[in-house]
Formats: sequence, C-alpha cells, structure tokens
Amino acid sequence: MMPLDLGQLEAWVGSACWALSRIAGLLLVAPVLGATTIPARIRIGLALLLTMALAPLAPLDIRPLSAQGVATLAQQILVGASLGFILKLVFEAVAFGGQIVSQAMSLGFAETVNPGVGGTTPVLSQFYMMLVTLLFLVMNGHLQLISLLADSFRTLPVGEQGVGADGVWGVLGFAGHLFTGAVRVALPALTATLVVNLGFGAISRSAPSMNLFAVGFPITICLGLLAVWLALRALPGAFDSLQTDAWETMRGLIGR
Repeated sequence: MMPLDLGQLEAWVGSACWALSRIAGLLLVAPVLGATTIPARIRIGLALLLTMALAPLAPLDIRPLSAQGVATLAQQILVGASLGFILKLVFEAVAFGGQIVSQAMSLGFAETVNPGVGGTTPVLSQFYMMLVTLLFLVMNGHLQLISLLADSFRTLPVGEQGVGADGVWGVLGFAGHLFTGAVRVALPALTATLVVNLGFGAISRSAPSMNLFAVGFPITICLGLLAVWLALRALPGAFDSLQTDAWETMRGLIGR
C-alpha cells in the first residue's frame, strides 16, 4: 500500500477548493440554478457535483490556508459571482419590464409574495419571470452556463489577476441593459396602453361630465390584458437578444 503523500493531498484539496469557490460564487447569484426557491440541499449537491467534475481543471500549487490561498479564494468567488450577476440582470430586466406594464395598465396593486426577493412583486412581473425561466431551460441556457463556467478555468486560470478593472467596467456597462431591456420587453404592451390612455384623454375633452375613473379603470385593465396577450410573441425575441448580449459579456469577462 502506497504511503499517503500530504503534499499531493493538499494539492487535491486546493484544486477542489478553488473550483468550489468559483462555483459557489456563481450559484449564489445566478438565476434558475441558484434560485432561493430551490431547496438548499439540492443547491449544495449541485455545487459538489460540479466541483467533482471541474476540480481537475483548477490545479494550483498554493496552500489553501495561507494568505495567498485566502486571497485566491476570494478572487474565485468574485469571478463566479460576476458571471452569475450578468445573467441575473437579464432576468431582472424582464421582471422590471413586467412591472412597468402592470403599472401602465393600472394593475400594479395586484402583487404576490416572491420568495426570490423576500418581498412582494406584481403578478404580471412574476408571470413574465416564469415564462423566461421556461425559455431559459428550453433553450439549454443552464447547460450553456455550465459550459461557460468550465471554459473559464481554461481561459481565466486560477491564480491570475481574476476580474480586472476592464472586467468590472464591463459588468457595470452591462448593468445598463437592466433599463434598456425592460423597455424592450414592455414596449409593445406599453404602446398599446398609451394609445388607450390617449383615447380616454380625447373622450374626457369631448364629454367632461363622464366619470372616467369608473369607466376607464375596467376598460384599461381589459385592453391591457389583451395587449399583453398579443405582445407575448415578442417576449422570446427580446429575451434571446438580452441573453445573447449577456453571453458575449461573460465571454469577454473570462477572456474567451
């Protein structure tokens, strides 16, 4: 029986530690795979499973308990969290777009508890989030995210500079997609509700005695729901465009 080599054992522990830290940083922030609605045991099991598969890609001769090891650990958590944060912004843009539409059609008061954010969000925003989550899974976005994570160990090896100043500015620049993406998602339904409100404005000028608050509220909601139904065909295209920009930003972050 071969004697146990403590140096080799420390190298194995170190490679698993670096892979686990990058994966944990990703799962702490990324949507779908790291959603708080998924039980903690499943998320921990997924992190350990990915660590077993990706640990051979992260060999490094740094002692995990040294000062350099702690700095490397924090660096890898930041790399994974940056990748997950970019993808998180795509889903938040869609949710923000649903919130804009619900406010425009006077349905902002209809809210439901959202465990993902620890509060309440509009029902329409939750509906949009469920749709894009299904689209993300159907388009194999979770597999593409895992593939990108595996490639990051080759293009951005452990122990290098990690997320530099250019990477941080790239993430901050992509944060602008939160607003542009929300407008892109909400624009079809928002345009329809704007036309309805302009029509009510013309009616109020021609018939000032009409109580528009009693008549316009149900009409706005009914026409708004119709506009949302007709605008759903544009949601996959808007989400795919946002997702494509996110993948490009993440590839630029890891130097691929």
